[in-house]
Parts: sequence; structure tokens; C-alpha cells
Amino acid sequence: MLYAFYGSDVVRVRQKAHEFLDTYEEKGVTVERISPENYVAGSIEDAAGSASLFVGVQVYVIDTPSGDTEMFERVFGVLDMLKESDNTFVLIEEGLLAAQKKVLQKYAETCVELTKVKDARFNAFSLADAFAARDKKSLWMLLLEARRNGLSAEEIIGTLYWQVKALRLATITKHASEAGMKDFPYNKAKRALTKFGKGDIERLSRELLSIYHDGHAGTRDIDIALETWTLKL
Repeated sequence: MLYAFYGSDVVRVRQKAHEFLDTYEEKGVTVERISPENYVAGSIEDAAGSASLFVGVQVYVIDTPSGDTEMFERVFGVLDMLKESDNTFVLIEEGLLAAQKKVLQKYAETCVELTKVKDARFNAFSLADAFAARDKKSLWMLLLEARRNGLSAEEIIGTLYWQVKALRLATITKHASEAGMKDFPYNKAKRALTKFGKGDIERLSRELLSIYHDGHAGTRDIDIALETWTLKL
């Protein structure tokens, strides 16, 4: 089964796609990402044909295949396989040509197109969601979008640190009430921990605070340091 999210408003496209994926992650379903960075010939066909009696339905994100010409052409060449697969595929893409959208609409269960709206209010918490998903590409794009919308590095760090704090609480507590959090953000933080290795949350927390303090002390350019930290996530 195939679901497609695309359009010129790349921030909202990713936000809607991740909201859709949350419904699977809430059920404990593992989501795997296939992007130009890790794509190898045949991987999409293998994913479409794979089935497991033990794991059940698997979910794959095909992330902006237009970043690799071969991958993009292959995706559109196997849309019938993705449609008929027992597994679920979520395509995230930027703007598409009219002919490409027409073909995609023929095979996708749902197509969501989001076009850039001038002066649309930026959702700062989308930064936190991208960080929790450890989606480096989305986080970097959202960082740039946040700057274009006038958010300062301090505001961005504050939002990211709020998410880091939630993740830290999730590592040391067993229940939402113990952490002083609502059930939904707490359970979401618990699921997000699977994306991070031992010690990662503490390290990232220290680095983020260091960027904030060094930036204010004038020992580092806070904007450059924040972008470098994002790209090393």
C-alpha cells in the first residue's frame, strides 16, 4: 500500500507525513527509511516483496527520491509493486510535475499535496519532532525555515532543549505521571529513544547547552555552531 506526501511546502509535507507515521509508531511498528543516502539498486523492490510472519506489516519511508535520478526513476517504475505490497510505503517528495502527480494518484491510496503559502506561520515544534525522529535532513531544512521566519538561535535551542529534556525524563522514568508529563508526549518520547544509542541524549544535551553558553560568551558563532550540531545529529 502506498501513501504519498509531496509539494512545494517541504516543511508542511514532512510534518503531515510524520503525523501519519505516528499512527504506526504508536502501535510499536518499526519505520525504516530509504533515501538517496542509503539507496541501493533493488532495495525498493526487496522491501515491496518482503513479508514476515513474525514482524507483520512493515512500514517504509521513501524519502525524497528526486535526490538521486536512478532512485527517482525506479520508484516511479515500481509504483504497481508498492500499491500491491502487503507492506506500507510512505513517499515524501518535493514539488512534482503534473504528469508525475497524475501517475502517482493512480497508484497511491492517498495523495497529500501541500503548496507553499506565503507568510504561513512556522510551527517551531516541528523542529522537536524532527529531532525526536533523528531525521537529520528534516531538522536541517526546518532550521533554515525557522531562520527565514525570524526565529533566533536562542528560540530554536529552547525548543530543541525542551525535546531533549522530555527524552531524558523518558530514560529515567517508567510512567508519564512519574515524569510529570502527559501520556501522549511521554509515550512518543519513549518510542523516540529507540533512535538513540546509549549516552546519546546526555551528550546531545551537553552539546546544545554548550552552544547556547558559548554563543552568548562570544567564543562561538551560535548560528554556525547550531547548524553544525544539526548536521552531526
